[in-house]
This record gives sequence, structure tokens and C-alpha cells, in this order.
Amino acid sequence: MNKDELMAILPHRGAMLLIDEGIVDDGGIAHGKYTVRGDEWFLDGHFPGNPVVPGVILCEILAQSACVLLDGKIPQGATPYFTGLSSVRFKNPVKPGDTIDTKCSIIKSKAPFFFAEGEGSVNGKQCIKAEFSFAVISDSTP
Repeated sequence: MNKDELMAILPHRGAMLLIDEGIVDDGGIAHGKYTVRGDEWFLDGHFPGNPVVPGVILCEILAQSACVLLDGKIPQGATPYFTGLSSVRFKNPVKPGDTIDTKCSIIKSKAPFFFAEGEGSVNGKQCIKAEFSFAVISDSTP
């Protein structure tokens, strides 16, 4: 999936669309990529002279990658919302110029909840690993 195809399933736009491409392999694993350009808003001040992608952004990249698995399963007028993060481990920093490769899978689901696990690496070196959950909620739900 390219950015246009990703925007058909993800509600994120502009600076919050944190996945450049995504694909689901034959084993049901979502693979995503994001290249850190260096001019992203989240690098401003994190850290001066030593820019590093914040951990919360790495978690968001994983979540957006996992949503590729929901292509065709998110009803029109619904949005996937983060509901939890657990067992998050940050192993190596991600810096400008790096391309983070993600692998995510849905480990169980019970509508409207989905439970996933994922990891991200740069040049084969693991940077993040996490378990997370999200719910697909109708936009008209109060």
C-alpha cells in the first residue's frame, strides 16, 4: 500500500501519518516502513544536537502499521483508537535518515477490540517491541 491507499484505511493526515508504505504477507503479518526525514515536528527539541524519535512516536508507528491488517474491516464512519500499551521495550534509538521497518500481527480480537504485537527495526537491529490494543469506534458514538 502506498500513502494514498493507507489514507483510505487510516484517519491520520499530514504530520501524523507515520507510515510510508504497508503490506500484509501471506502469513497475515503487516509490514510497514517509515523513513525519518529529519524535519518532523517531534524531533524539534528531542534532543537539540542529537535528534532521536520519541518512544511514543515509535509506538504510534507500530499501531498504524497494525491497522493495515484491518483493510476492509473498518466500517466507514469509524476510527481505530489506541486503548492500551504493554510490555513496551525500547532497544536502540531511531534517528534522522533511518528507515524503520515494522512487523505487526493481531493476536486476538473481540469486537470492537483488537489486540496486537509488533516490533520495529532499523537495518535489522531491533529498536522497539510492544503489545498494544485498540478499538474501532463509530464516529457517531458519544
